[in-house]
Amino acid sequence: MPDPAIVSLMQRLFTLALCLCAGLMATTATAAEHAQKILIVVTNHGKLGDTGEPTGYYLSEVAHPWHVFREAGYTVDFASPKGGFAPMDPRSFDLEDATNRTFWETLEAVQALAQTKKLGEIDPQNYAAIFFAGGHGTMWDFPSESVGKKLMAFYGKDKPIGAVCHGPAALLFARHDDGTLLIDGRKVGGFTNEEEKAVGLQQAVPFLLESKLKEGGADFRQSGKFEQHVSVSGHLVTGQNPASATAAAEEIVRLLQGQGHRS
Repeated sequence: MPDPAIVSLMQRLFTLALCLCAGLMATTATAAEHAQKILIVVTNHGKLGDTGEPTGYYLSEVAHPWHVFREAGYTVDFASPKGGFAPMDPRSFDLEDATNRTFWETLEAVQALAQTKKLGEIDPQNYAAIFFAGGHGTMWDFPSESVGKKLMAFYGKDKPIGAVCHGPAALLFARHDDGTLLIDGRKVGGFTNEEEKAVGLQQAVPFLLESKLKEGGADFRQSGKFEQHVSVSGHLVTGQNPASATAAAEEIVRLLQGQGHRS
């Protein structure tokens, strides 16, 4: 007859093994879930300087990346500097664009923009990548130490970082531990001075994005006015304007799949 003490010990060891196995499976499942999520960051700022006009995020710069990420199998969450409601620039409300319309008719997506997560409370470990959507509102609340610090937290974990149009304003306070800017010496794009003047808002914004990026040491890259252009430097991806939103998001997906450029 087996020794009761040995039987009891074996039962305890078996139970412990089951618990460890279950914990490992749960951790693996959670990690896999996090690997399938991408965070899109939008602005909370809804006033266009002293003009009295409304502004906010640019619809296609949210809708098109959202579509690309979802088609690639990723879940998309939305965050903003303050959290809560994110205003849309009414000038970007174009539902003749099929992707914009699909996005706008997706209740889950619209509700998420009405109650975005607070960027400062985001854990980069829970996401595969981060993408800063544009819109003139970003020129007021993306250039900050807190936004830059969170962006660098993603960078430090080797997560792809995307930004389009005015979204690269988020890079202006993104610094390494030694104080140097992330953009220093890197190929970076964004809404150009020429494009800002073409839309007549060069006096409304607090600064010209191209000029500020260059001041920070960026190797600023661009195509013609309002033409598609995407710059890739390591796992930093920047798009020049609304026409570049889809291509920038596609480059993020390629990086995640190990197929993109890391030069």
